[in-house]
Formats: sequence, structure tokens, C-alpha cells
Amino acid sequence: MNIEALARENVRQLTPYLSARRLGGSGDVWLNANESPFDNDYTVSGNRLNRYSTCQPQALIDAYASYAGLQSEQVLTSRGADEGIELLIRTFCEPGQDSILFCPPTYGMYGVSAETCGVNRKIVPLRDDWQLDLPAIEQSLDTVKLVFVCNPNNPTGNLIERRDIERLLEMTKDKAIVVLDEAYIDFHLEATSTDLLARYPNLAILRTLSKAFALAGLRCGFTLANPTIIDLMLKVIPPYPVPVPVEEIACQALSAAGLARMKFQTLDLSANRAYLQAGLSMLPGVEVFDGYGNFLLTRFPDADALFSALWDNGIILRRSPIENCIRLSVGNREECEKTLAFIRQQLA
Repeated sequence: MNIEALARENVRQLTPYLSARRLGGSGDVWLNANESPFDNDYTVSGNRLNRYSTCQPQALIDAYASYAGLQSEQVLTSRGADEGIELLIRTFCEPGQDSILFCPPTYGMYGVSAETCGVNRKIVPLRDDWQLDLPAIEQSLDTVKLVFVCNPNNPTGNLIERRDIERLLEMTKDKAIVVLDEAYIDFHLEATSTDLLARYPNLAILRTLSKAFALAGLRCGFTLANPTIIDLMLKVIPPYPVPVPVEEIACQALSAAGLARMKFQTLDLSANRAYLQAGLSMLPGVEVFDGYGNFLLTRFPDADALFSALWDNGIILRRSPIENCIRLSVGNREECEKTLAFIRQQLA
């Protein structure tokens, strides 16, 4: 029996997102997934595991709303921001009829999630300076229901101009929802667009605990939007998206003590990012791009050869689709020193 023939045509043709774990590797320095090097301790009670979890635990919603400076009815929690992407597509896009729009180089799951749902994709590349090409976007909005913008952008690390975000929101009024992916915004909170939610009902913002909060393995994310968008998403979200232990740990991370620890750790990572950037910038033929997340995009004279040498020596980085570029997650100081020393040796 040909089981594959039973699958949907778009799934048979789909190229899955190649996450860091799918790509594999073997070594002792893992700077390929923009994870935090901090392995923080949490307490899990083990209670209530015989009962289904609450769809939207009030304590967790209230805690993140407080952190984001919003009202609780503006917050939805999900299994990572990745589930938020898919929920938005399933909520607002008719398969085979509607489209999403995104601007590469950027996070690959926007396109993969749309393809999985049978939703068309419109691609408007960023300009050479990695800012939005607003005229091209405006000409491409026919059938578009969602416009995804990553800010700070992954893998480039740059911030999208605030005035361009506002122009995009104006441009898409009564046409589409602008989804700002703020997975890395905790490293530069002053650049958040949460204040724009009061002015633009067509804005949704994705957040996560995976990066600055050092909880990638917890799979806990948030969508911030006006209550109408949140209520519509609640119609399609699975009934029990937040396991009880996830709620307990996330609430600890969002407590006063947890927030203080997160802020201290982001400062530490920012210092390590500056160390890496300074060291790499001194190497001949190397270009390091300014960034605002917990990673750096760097261009090397021969990125393929360097990437392979690093990989073979147990230093696992991320190859970028941008020509001759490698993305380096910011680890602890020891990891950064080891990586920089090896690159320096290879380029000597």
C-alpha cells in the first residue's frame, strides 16, 4: 500500500523546517540555536497531573500581561511562538484562497506553517539594508491576510525601522493583520511595539520564553493583540495547550525574582555579544553585522570551509542562507572564547 499517496499533496511536496536539532552535530560548544547558556533551577510540585490543564491559566496570563504592560484580555499563551504562528494562519487564512506575506532573509517557520496549512505564500525580500520594501509590499497585498515581520530580525539581527512598522500598519488597515515576531525583543525592550496595540487593531505580536528567559525546552510563547484577535484564536487553539508543569515554571520565571534574574542574564549575554563582536571584527576579511538579539551574523571569506572546520571540531554554529555568512549564538564566556580562538586560528 502506498501510504505516501494518501497524504495531502502540499505535505508530500513540503520541505520541513531544518531546526538545529534536526541538523544534528556532535560537540561541546552549541551556538547554533539561539538558546541561552543559563540552565536555571525551578520547582515543579507534581500536583494536578491527574487533571487536564486549564486552556489559558489565569495566573500565567496575568503574569505575562503585567510584564508586557498590557491587559490580560490582550494575551494568549501557546506552545511556543511557533504555535502562535500556526494559530494565526489557521484563524485568518482560507486554504487555497488566502496568502501570508513575509520578507526574507527571515525566520523560516512563517512559510513552512503556511505551506502546511495549504495557504499561499507571498515573498517580498528585504532591501539591501535589511529594511522593509514597503512599495513592493503594498503592491503584493492582494489576497494577503497576514504580514509577518521579525523584529529584531532573525538571522540578520537588525531592528526594523519604527516608522516603517507604522506605515505598514496604516497600509494594511482593513486588509490584513501585521504580525510582529518579537522573539528577541527582551534583549532590547525599548524597541517593542506593544504601545501600538492601542492604535492599531490589526496588530498582533509574538513573544516567547525561549530566548532571554532561558526556557527553550519549556515551549511557552505568547500572542499579544486586541481582544477580538485573541478571542478568534481561542476558537481554534487545542483544548489543553499549557501543561501544568509549564504553567508552574513559567509563572516562576515571570515572578519578581525570575524577572530580576532574566535581566541580569541578558546583560551578561549582551557583554558576551560585545566581546565576540569586537574579537571577530579585528580579523581580516571578516564583517560582523550589528545585532540586538542573543546572536551575531558574521560574513567570512569562505564561510563553508570555516563552518565545516568548526563542526568537525565540535563547535556547532548555524550556516546562514546569506552568502558567506554564519550565525553565532551568544553563549557563556568560555564558549565565546573557545569559538573566537578557533576562528582566529583557522583564519591565520
